[in-house]
Amino acid sequence: MQAKFKRSYKFAIKTALYITLYTTLLMSVFLYYLYEFKWFYVLAFLVSAYIFSFLVIQFSVERFIYRRVKRIYDDLTLLESANLNKGPITTDMRTLTQEIDKFARDKKLEIETLKVREKYRKEFLGNVSHELKTPLFTVQGYILTLLDGAMNDEKLLEKYLGRASKGIERLGYIIKDLDMITKLEVGDLSLNIEKFDIVELVKNVFEMLEMKASKRKITLTFDTDYNNLVLVKADKERIQQVLVNLIVNSLKYGREKGTTEISIENLIKNKVIVRVTDNGEGIGKVHLPRLFERFYRVDKSGSRKEGGSGLGLSIVKHIIEAHDEKIYVESEFGVGSEFSFTLEKGE
Repeated sequence: MQAKFKRSYKFAIKTALYITLYTTLLMSVFLYYLYEFKWFYVLAFLVSAYIFSFLVIQFSVERFIYRRVKRIYDDLTLLESANLNKGPITTDMRTLTQEIDKFARDKKLEIETLKVREKYRKEFLGNVSHELKTPLFTVQGYILTLLDGAMNDEKLLEKYLGRASKGIERLGYIIKDLDMITKLEVGDLSLNIEKFDIVELVKNVFEMLEMKASKRKITLTFDTDYNNLVLVKADKERIQQVLVNLIVNSLKYGREKGTTEISIENLIKNKVIVRVTDNGEGIGKVHLPRLFERFYRVDKSGSRKEGGSGLGLSIVKHIIEAHDEKIYVESEFGVGSEFSFTLEKGE
């Protein structure tokens, strides 16, 4: 590889000057006492000695430093980041120190990021294992009980088959939702963007969840009367899924005889924000940064009082981000929660 240097001549200039002054002074004394002293010879010697000293020192020191700096680059595996094949290797110690410090900081950040990801990966695998084995073992238990003779009892047969069916349904939810998240992450799930009335869509979701809400005596309502259309541009089916997941979540953890309220507001010129607010049990601040992770549990006991796949909020986040929009959450433990997301206006 052809060496290219960022030349710093300060050291060579000073050193060559010192050597030249010393040798010139020595030669002047020699000429003064032994031969006829002439300024022309002294000046000629001074210039030639300085040029020669400078070239020798500059070349030798540069080569000396370059070889060792190159070894440092190699030892620190900086070949890719320093791009030695395309760019120069600096022999300036300050610049080299800065590059090594930057390399060390980047590596430290990379290691910390990998540790965090490894922690999340372990938690995710543990959660997947728990979510899958719970319905599997439930179904297996009921079927084995029936095979051991309980199937002869018609009441037990119907009861256990019904519970086994719920376990299989739970497995189906988990697998379906995991498949959807995977497609959203890799971009395989295409969006059908169209204009539609978001108010009408919310009303349809209210009708779908009316019975579920009535079981807990929770009121589904708007914050005000929306007499005019509020057109947005999005995938209607996916936004309906977002609304269903958020409202179902509020029904699960909402206060009995409480309220789940939907509001639709103008955010900026071409955006609206949809808010889903409840007065339920709320979420502690420590959980908010990880709330949209797959299977992340606010309740660390591992029990799940309500059904579902445990992937609802993660799916919501991926759908909204697939629209290049934002989702937000605000919550106070014991007071309630508000989930909100933006959409592009259809006008």
